[in-house]
Amino acid sequence: MTLNPAVDLATSVEHVIAGPKLYCRPPSIDPGGGGVNVARAICKLGGRAKALVAVGGASGDRLLQLLAAETVPAHTVPVSGETRESFAVTDEGTGEQYRFSLPGQTLTAQDGDRLIAEIASAVSQDGYVVLSGGVAPGLGDAFPERILAAMSPRTDRLIVDTSKAALARLIAQPSVPVYILRQDQREAELSAGHALKTVADSIAFAETLIDRGVARIIVSGRDSEGSILVTKDARYICRTPHMAVVSKIGAGDAFVGALTLSLSRGATLDVALQWGVAAASATMGTEGTGLCDRPVVEALLAHCHVEQV
Repeated sequence: MTLNPAVDLATSVEHVIAGPKLYCRPPSIDPGGGGVNVARAICKLGGRAKALVAVGGASGDRLLQLLAAETVPAHTVPVSGETRESFAVTDEGTGEQYRFSLPGQTLTAQDGDRLIAEIASAVSQDGYVVLSGGVAPGLGDAFPERILAAMSPRTDRLIVDTSKAALARLIAQPSVPVYILRQDQREAELSAGHALKTVADSIAFAETLIDRGVARIIVSGRDSEGSILVTKDARYICRTPHMAVVSKIGAGDAFVGALTLSLSRGATLDVALQWGVAAASATMGTEGTGLCDRPVVEALLAHCHVEQV
């Protein structure tokens, strides 16, 4: 599910400097937004996924055309306003990437009700449901809770990777635990209210979230160190293989996609974590808004070492 999708553009210039007009290279253009990228990653890895997207206007039509070009099935939910764009510019001299995300337009209460109805109808029995990306303005910070309630007659496997106020509410006021909550290092530290300097710090914070009923499984990135996965009874860390980083766009989404696909195929949690890290690493080796390729992910698996902590 992508509540605030985007058409993603990525380009580069010789140097990013203030003042003069900067002449960019021809851009790569891809469908974007958290859930969209999760679905794209699953399909690229040989799985089956449907991208439920809230789209509007000419930009929304373009996003759907881009999804169709990648043969990613879409469940379209028309909403008011225009689908947003985001863009990234790489400085060719330094290799640094500058990422710009435009705000989505405010959705109405009717848009929210329509989304909930479509989500309830689209969920499969005992299926895996992913909410990835930000909650569109106007839907309210409690919208993930509405999703959880709407899908509960058919499944309780909601995987959440969101941010800002919606994430803060989910952590501060848990109602029913989500199946998996994923955070990156920065999000986890903001949620904790202090730095998480060590793996042990991240695990301890994850344990508090589980004890408070936020989620049954917590997955948290630790940048170049890898990612941890914590349940009530198990703690794992998967180390990130050493490789050159070309672009970080979509890496977290590829992680969630590969993790979810692996779980849906019956993998154990440690193996699913390994697939997630491999997919994220493969994505960071691609340019712009490109995502992981299956042969690269499979080759990286052997270099993604999982340890029980």
